[in-house]
Amino acid sequence: MGNKIVLGLSGGVDSAVAACLLQQHGYEVYGLYLDIGNEAAREDAKAVAERLGISLKIADISDELEEKVCRPFVEAYLRGETPNPCILCNPDVKFRTLLEYADNINAKYVSTGHYARTLDGHLYKGRPENDQSYMLSRLRKEQVERLILPLGDYNKTEVRKLAESFRLSVAHKPASMEICFIPDKDYGAYIEKRGIVPPAGNFVDENGRVLGRHKGIHRYTIGQRRGLNIAAGKRIFVSEIRPETNEVVLSDGDELMTDRVIVSDVNWLIPQKGKFKADVRVRHSRVSTPAEITPDGSGADVLLIEPVRAPTKGQTAAFYIADEVIGGGFII
Repeated sequence: MGNKIVLGLSGGVDSAVAACLLQQHGYEVYGLYLDIGNEAAREDAKAVAERLGISLKIADISDELEEKVCRPFVEAYLRGETPNPCILCNPDVKFRTLLEYADNINAKYVSTGHYARTLDGHLYKGRPENDQSYMLSRLRKEQVERLILPLGDYNKTEVRKLAESFRLSVAHKPASMEICFIPDKDYGAYIEKRGIVPPAGNFVDENGRVLGRHKGIHRYTIGQRRGLNIAAGKRIFVSEIRPETNEVVLSDGDELMTDRVIVSDVNWLIPQKGKFKADVRVRHSRVSTPAEITPDGSGADVLLIEPVRAPTKGQTAAFYIADEVIGGGFII
């Protein structure tokens, strides 16, 4: 397989700098652009590939994205959950496609512009300012074993400076949107454009008293405060979503704090036997909380040393021992 490596070239600054760093380390880089119809990004990827003298394959992943990510994303929102589509996409679409191409050209490794580190088949946090290891916590062990992440020792500011030094046209390109298939970040409108329009219903308090009308449960998530348009005379938050009764429960937020999280379908990068201690992230942020974790079949019971705010159904809880990602499961 030699020194061939397949890089997910997105048209952004991160993957462009990753390509340069891989070349500096002696890799023969093959670019793969995962196409979902964004013409501007596709042209940027082509320009970077031409600038660096690397081949670029364009793979239309629209059907796979629909099946593995978009449809499950919508279905989860209709159940009152808040999924993270990038975490769904990474193992089943993005990295699967990268590795298929790598196999086709006899390349041992694949790479992306994620801010995390790999070493000897293990996954670790990147620099805290931009760490994206949480987003990779559901990669399978065999995927991590073939993954090289050149940006793990850098932060975003340093990467932009590197892009300038490499004279890359994307050096100051704005950061990519959070969800590639919802560029305007209006999740509710995206769901409705697919022909699914959940009905309006009641905002209620913990005792069932009606406080007002909501615009459909798909437009709310646990812990949300803005956009409620309720004159309560105090700060109120979404504390529960009840699809079965089409109600959104509002409260002062006290009950959003919890010291226990149950997760399902845990992806173990480092399998654990019996109860163990680790740090847990319940959302994509820098905040980790020490916890005692008890594996339970395919899931786990997580007892947190300090309460966390609004762990949300559908999100991922990622487990860390020191800086290493050992697994992650879906919060239920």
